Amino acid sequence: MLKHSLQFKLSQKLSPQQIQLMKLIQLPTQAFEQRLQEELVENPALESGKEETEELDDYNDNDDYDNDDNERIDTEDINIDEYLSNDETPDYKYQSNNYSDDDEEKSMPHAAIVSFHQDLLNQLNTFILDDEERVIAEFLVGSIDDMGYIRRSVQDIVDDLAFTQGLYSDNETVERILQIVQELEPAGVGARDLQECLLLQLKHKTPSEAVELAVDIIENQFDAFTKKHYEKLIQKYDISKEQLRKGIEEIEKLNPKPGGAFDGNLKPIEHVIPDFTIRIIEDELELLLNGRNAPELHISKDYQEMLKSYKDTSEKSNSQKDAVQFIKQKLDAAKWFIDAIKQRQETLFVTMNAILHYQMEYFLEGDEAKLKPMILKDIADLVGLDISTVSRVANSKYVDTPYGTKLIKEFFSESMKNDQGEDVSTIEIKNILQKIIKTEDKRKPFPDDKLAEELKEKGYPIARRTIAKYREQLDIPVARLRKKI
Repeated sequence: MLKHSLQFKLSQKLSPQQIQLMKLIQLPTQAFEQRLQEELVENPALESGKEETEELDDYNDNDDYDNDDNERIDTEDINIDEYLSNDETPDYKYQSNNYSDDDEEKSMPHAAIVSFHQDLLNQLNTFILDDEERVIAEFLVGSIDDMGYIRRSVQDIVDDLAFTQGLYSDNETVERILQIVQELEPAGVGARDLQECLLLQLKHKTPSEAVELAVDIIENQFDAFTKKHYEKLIQKYDISKEQLRKGIEEIEKLNPKPGGAFDGNLKPIEHVIPDFTIRIIEDELELLLNGRNAPELHISKDYQEMLKSYKDTSEKSNSQKDAVQFIKQKLDAAKWFIDAIKQRQETLFVTMNAILHYQMEYFLEGDEAKLKPMILKDIADLVGLDISTVSRVANSKYVDTPYGTKLIKEFFSESMKNDQGEDVSTIEIKNILQKIIKTEDKRKPFPDDKLAEELKEKGYPIARRTIAKYREQLDIPVARLRKKI
């Protein structure tokens, strides 16, 4: 017997306009300005700057643009006043202290930068190479990643030279040219793995007993070194702890990412523009939204005149009807964009204002121990917005505080209870964990269970597995890898 059942599935679909609004909310100030410029270029009905204070044409909601039903365009009536009205502007926009003009912000000139790979190619010009050798050398340089490594096998490079350059070589020739490339600066560049990278750098050092020991350790005892089996190394080389310490110090001075040390290889400087500013004035907090998030936008008067001309024309051609349809589309898009910008401003401000009040103690004093546990839902409930909307604001926006410029999402944290049964922020616990690890005896660093004991003594009963999670989030290695001689 067959059973029939009905399943109802409730799904919510966002309109294209809602999706665009969410994207606008997510944009930080600099990206928002770029998006604004793109819209101004794409939509001639949208203009920036203060609008001229001329009398608007006397249109009303019931104006028609055609004289009879046969010629009427199948569009909604267009009310120009609606596009130009400021009635929906949030009240906070009129409070001058909520916007910062950033008048003092100036762009800093940057020196021309030679790329990492170009610098390596420039160095190659100092070597005497025949045509074939130079092609191989340049190909090898092109295979070096930003950290300074060649992550591919010699055989793969030989094959690629044949396929892409039409140059048929062999492993021995490529190995020989690779040794030339590995003589380039910075030392260690062109290595195929960390072990080779460290060896290349050590061989550039002035010979000494400590350097020779370091070379031997990397060449022959690399696994014991990476696992910090220091007692094994002392027995292997029959040396004192002090001798081993000096050898290890030579290794610790090396750069495991030589490409990253090249000044010209730095990524373009990202100048963080705070989306908000918090100031303390007479023991009161003042919140300002960056004025660049509140542009002056209005509908083009040229488009208004075009509509007026169409309205005043007694005989309307098909081309005129097409034109007014195009005008209406642009006006609708411009009006929507202006409304979306206002909604973005209001969403940003009310969200940050709620965060400010929730974390008022911190913003008044700057003590991270005063940061209260706060999750996205806490703020979403306060402002009546969806959690995803609050997340978009928190994940991509910065606030300039008296204690530095902070990414807003850093103020969010889960809660845990201390031994008094009080809710404390996980941020506070992580800070205490960092301090414990910073002051531990590096000859005998604390394992996670010992860290849990230390935190428990300070009033924070936390499981060892939670300690491990926090340690990993803080990018702190396990005790064995924190050990020093």
